[in-house]
Amino acid sequence: MAATTNATMLAPSDLPPLPAYEARPMPDLLPGIISDFWLSLILPHIAYWVVSMFFHVIDVYDLFPQYRLHTPAEIAQRNLASRWIVARDVIVEQIIQVATSAVLSLTEPRQMTGMEDYDVAVWATRIRVAQRAFPTMLGLLGLNAASISKNMSASHPLLAGALAGGHYPFLTTTLGDSVTGSTHVVPAFAMWELLVAKAIYWAIIPAFQIWVAVCFLDTWQYFWHRAMHLNKWMYTKWHARHHRLYVPYAYGALYNHPVEGFLLDTLGAGLAYKVSFLSPRLGMWFFVGSMMKTVDDHCGYALPWDPLQHITSNNAAYHDIHHQSWGIKANFSQPFFTIWDRILGTKWEGDTSLKYERTRTVAATKAKPKTQ
Repeated sequence: MAATTNATMLAPSDLPPLPAYEARPMPDLLPGIISDFWLSLILPHIAYWVVSMFFHVIDVYDLFPQYRLHTPAEIAQRNLASRWIVARDVIVEQIIQVATSAVLSLTEPRQMTGMEDYDVAVWATRIRVAQRAFPTMLGLLGLNAASISKNMSASHPLLAGALAGGHYPFLTTTLGDSVTGSTHVVPAFAMWELLVAKAIYWAIIPAFQIWVAVCFLDTWQYFWHRAMHLNKWMYTKWHARHHRLYVPYAYGALYNHPVEGFLLDTLGAGLAYKVSFLSPRLGMWFFVGSMMKTVDDHCGYALPWDPLQHITSNNAAYHDIHHQSWGIKANFSQPFFTIWDRILGTKWEGDTSLKYERTRTVAATKAKPKTQ
């Protein structure tokens, strides 16, 4: 793709000019190894199996028994699907997700770079223009902005300039004209304006986009998930497969009927990516994070040092309640927050220790004849 250029644009005389830029395709994250297109397709699933195998090793070698939600006997006695069947169905769903992601990626234009300084300057210009409201705001409070600015001009020139409506006559820079060879003295941005503009561009906007994507995905999954429990046909045909795992474990997170997997996970995450206007690179990390959170929510361990279990109250212990026969009509929220359960009254309330102890005892009793 050919690079696009933008000549230096001179803003009105009281505003700093916007810099020139040359847009070019963003280089691959791992150049010479794999393209971003293929990386975006496989990285979420690599994350899925890496995190899953971490918990699988802990499970098989029983490394942290004090943090288990269920005993090994419960896994053997209560689950209605073998680990091989679970792994097979997970791979089928991942193939569907890879195909869907490929289609989604092909609908996106190539991510470009080179215009970041221009975009930051645009935000700095907006900040400068917004300062024009300060004199009016101070006037509403009975304060004279011009007088205050004049008194502060010697000791705090930047603050004085902001109170004067973004008037910084002492901030200038020399700009050369490559065509005529002449130079011009033009207004410049204050350092604080550029710092705020960079914070908005590089941190606040991406964080807001991720927040929108998370909120959309949580909302999508809550209402579809709840509908699959309330509608007997959808539960029987689709969702019942996932509930064959009364004792969830990490790589069973995507053990679903293909239709449910597409509606709940694949389509939900894809639409979250679209409605939040994430860039392809940022979207890749959103998909990886969502996948890791989903695996962690099914891991079967309440690890005190696991950061994914402390981001929100929606974690393995919370979701495990939903997989129990006595909690199946509660805790529908996934994968990030519990807000919809709290708002709509579907959050499990009450002690669960006796219920968990009962299922452990029953599973241990059933397992005894097989070990003797």
